[in-house]
Amino acid sequence: MKRAITIAAVVTGVGLLVSLLPSMTKAADFYQGKSIRFIVGYAPGGGYDTYTRAIARYIGKYIPGNPTAVVENMEGAGSLLAANYMFNKAEPDGLTIGDFNSGMVTQQALGSRGIRFDAREFGWIGAPVKGFPSCMVMGFTGLRTLDDVMSSKKELKFGGTRAGASSDDLPKLMNALIGTHFQVISGYKGTGPIRVALQRREIDALCSGWESMRVTARALLDAKGDDKLIPFIIQGKVEDPEVKDLPQFTTAIKGKDNLAAFRAWDNQYDFQRPLMVPPKTPRGRLQTLRTALHKTLADPEFLAEARKSKMLIDNVTGEDIERSVNEILSISPAVKKKLQFLVPVKKVAQERR
Repeated sequence: MKRAITIAAVVTGVGLLVSLLPSMTKAADFYQGKSIRFIVGYAPGGGYDTYTRAIARYIGKYIPGNPTAVVENMEGAGSLLAANYMFNKAEPDGLTIGDFNSGMVTQQALGSRGIRFDAREFGWIGAPVKGFPSCMVMGFTGLRTLDDVMSSKKELKFGGTRAGASSDDLPKLMNALIGTHFQVISGYKGTGPIRVALQRREIDALCSGWESMRVTARALLDAKGDDKLIPFIIQGKVEDPEVKDLPQFTTAIKGKDNLAAFRAWDNQYDFQRPLMVPPKTPRGRLQTLRTALHKTLADPEFLAEARKSKMLIDNVTGEDIERSVNEILSISPAVKKKLQFLVPVKKVAQERR
C-alpha cells in the first residue's frame, strides 16, 4: 500500500513538472538575453535603493533565461513620480519592475489629487520586508526619550520627502494624534539627503521605517554624543536591542478614533519596498517574477548578505500585497476624513537634495 502511494506521488510530481515545462520554456525564450529594469522611486543610498539593489544582484538566476538587471533611480515627490510612471508609461512586458512607497496606496485611499494610478491594477510581485515605523532625534538637541520630546519647548524640525512617506506623515500624525508640535521640512529626495541634513544640523529629527534606518543610517546610530541619531518611538514588535524597549505609537496615542486612524495608516507597513509590474503585464510573466523573488529571498547567499548589512527580510507574497491593498482602499469614510490632513494641498515648490 505504501509503495503504491509512493509511486502515485512520484507520478503526480512528474506530471506537475511536465505541465510546468512549457511555461518555463516560454519564460526562458522571452527573458534570454534581455535586461530587467528596476525603477526605484527614491534617491540612491536609502532603504528602497538598498533593498532593490540587493534583490537585483540575485533575482536573475531564478528567472528562466537568466536576464541581467539594472537599477534606475526615478526620485521625485516621495516616489509618486515612479508610481505614476509605472502605471501610465512603463511597458507591460515583464521587463520593468517598480519599487515605490506603499504609502502612496494610502494616498490613493485618501483621494490625493497627485495619484494617477489604481493600486488594484498593478501586478504585485511581492516585498522583501514588513516595516516598523519609527522616529529618531539627533543628540545635539539634548533629547533622548519620548518624554523628553513631549516636554521640550523647542519646535523640532523633521526632514521629509512628500506626503505619503513616513518622513512626512509620522511627524504630522504625532502632531494630530499625540499633541506634539513638530515642523516638517518637506522636499528632500530621500532618506539619504535627509541624513546629510541631520549631520549638517539643518534639521533635528527623522521618521522612517526602522527596517531601513538600521541599515542606511548605521553610521549615525553608532555615533557618539551630539552626532548620534537616537530612536525614541516605534510601532511593532522588534527584537532588535536598539529599539525593542521603546514606547509604541499605539500606547502613546489616546482615544479610540485616534487609534483607529493610526492603525488604518499603519496598514501600509504590512508590505515595505514592494515590487510590482505595470497593469496588463501577462499573468505568466508576473508569476515567473513572483516565483523568482520568493526564491531570491530564500537564497543562502542573499540572506548572508542581508545579515551582514543588517537588512531585515520577511517574504511578503504578491497575493498578500493584493489583500493589503484592498484593505487600505476600503477605509471607512470617518477614518478617511480624520486623515485628510495627510493629503498635500499644494505641490512642493522645490525638492531638496
